[in-house]
Amino acid sequence: MNRILCSTGALIGRPNGRDYRLLKQCARELDCDGFEFLMYNTWHGEIEEIKSFLASLSVDFPVFHIEKSVGNLISRDGEGDVEQAFSLFETNCAIARDIGSEKLVLHLWGSVDSDKNIANNIECYKTLRSIADRYGLLLTVENVVCNRKDPYTHFCELMTEYHDVRFTYDTKMAEFHCQNELLYLPESEELFSHVAHFHINDYAGGYMEWERLATLNIGEGHVDFERLFGFLKEKGYKNDFTVEATSFDKNGIINFAALNKSFAKIREFLD
Repeated sequence: MNRILCSTGALIGRPNGRDYRLLKQCARELDCDGFEFLMYNTWHGEIEEIKSFLASLSVDFPVFHIEKSVGNLISRDGEGDVEQAFSLFETNCAIARDIGSEKLVLHLWGSVDSDKNIANNIECYKTLRSIADRYGLLLTVENVVCNRKDPYTHFCELMTEYHDVRFTYDTKMAEFHCQNELLYLPESEELFSHVAHFHINDYAGGYMEWERLATLNIGEGHVDFERLFGFLKEKGYKNDFTVEATSFDKNGIINFAALNKSFAKIREFLD
């Protein structure tokens, strides 16, 4: 059964003070099946308060998005960076387990260093995977944008090195590199078999157009979702979807209607 989730990152950001308590109202206003919890590095002093608050809500957090600094540190690879990344990752895994998450989304590379030394990032996956396994969590690697090569290439490299690796496939990230069409090719059959989660986000820019790398709701860009969902139905995909589209304005006001429209559109495609 497909679940349609909403990323907490679509709701909570700097303009509204990264106030996780807003999730109480969001749970009432949003017609989704649960949330993907995005961890911010500014929350480390409030972990127990956050866990207690989330437990008080009658909602599920089946997916946990590891804080992005983990991949950034691995990509930078300065003195002590990788060790710090592993420590942060384990802290995130403990939180994910405690809030009832089942699945992790990881940016294995990121920031300005991105995939400059992708072999190091791929090597680090082994340790990250062993930590996730100890916490009983399924680790998925997201097809994050690159500035050297491209995420499709790195997914293939990960599959070669780790035969049971699992992926989160983000439609915006793929569209940024003009790679959504690759998913439908016969030679991508193996790659698709490793996909355990989808991020459903639109993109309105061109090939690697960095200034337009915004996360949009369905219909605000040019991703061909009709083709994507036709393909997923044909393949019998039964795992989760998360909408990450940034839906708060410069004052932090959340546009619930825009998100609910995206959820409704996904249900329409699935039906």
